[in-house]
Amino acid sequence: MAEIDIGASSSNGRTNTIKLRKRPATLLLPEYFPRLEIFPRLEKKKEFEIEGRDFFLASKKGIREIMEDSYSFTVDILGDPKQAFFAVIDGHGGHAAADYVAENLGKNIVEALENVGDEIGRLEQAIRRGYLVTDKEFLSQGVSSGACASTVLLKDGELHVASVGDCRVVLSRKGIAAAMTNDHRLSSREDERLRIESSGGFVHCRNGVWRVQGSLAVSRAIGDFHLKQWIISEPEIKTLPLTSDCEFLIMASDGLWDKVNEQEAVNVVLRERNVQESCKKLVDISCGRGNIDDITVMVVNLENFAL
Repeated sequence: MAEIDIGASSSNGRTNTIKLRKRPATLLLPEYFPRLEIFPRLEKKKEFEIEGRDFFLASKKGIREIMEDSYSFTVDILGDPKQAFFAVIDGHGGHAAADYVAENLGKNIVEALENVGDEIGRLEQAIRRGYLVTDKEFLSQGVSSGACASTVLLKDGELHVASVGDCRVVLSRKGIAAAMTNDHRLSSREDERLRIESSGGFVHCRNGVWRVQGSLAVSRAIGDFHLKQWIISEPEIKTLPLTSDCEFLIMASDGLWDKVNEQEAVNVVLRERNVQESCKKLVDISCGRGNIDDITVMVVNLENFAL
């Protein structure tokens, strides 16, 4: 593969030339950025890294012409430094849905939070509403695309994880990996297969992969209007109090989890003792094992979010 020169902005504002075979420069974010941050589509770069307060992200494009993974994040929600939102998104059928989710899901959840009271379950209702509204608004555009998403909302000393599809969130608690999401894959979710079949759909195994209507390998996603009767956007949500033994989260698209198991990923982060290096290491391990899909890995330090 020939080396390709691309321009990369350095910290002094000048443009330097780098080669794709070299590790890309890291985008450094300011300490305070209260609005939801979405960066311009970077598919022209084979790989990139972002460092922000309490998290680091590394992403690498697979063999597709256009990067279909995306992400979003915000801190200091409603002016509270202990409130933050993070998302990892994996598109399919193009990048339109992934881009739309990155730009709107966090915003819709935060807007719903502003109207949440103190009643038990109201916060989960806001998260659920954010997913459903984002799905409805994207579907109204009539674009044939879909996206899996896993999101984390840190609020009031609690961790709220929501997901549709097969992006995954893993918590390290005293060095032990704990899955916070359950993939919506038909090969492992008999309940999802029964839901689809009971609503008049069918599942078919093609090339060793169970698919909805013989097409899509996940049973929940945002978008996919041609399969919307069966591909729902209702997220599964898990809530956990943040305690002193909650160390960090690993959020990633299936480009990581198809090649690296949960405990191994946690071990890499613990061994590297540097979030930046651990993210890059996880990407490299997956690619070294033959991954050709887009891959996005985010590690979130939980230390500053506990009450």
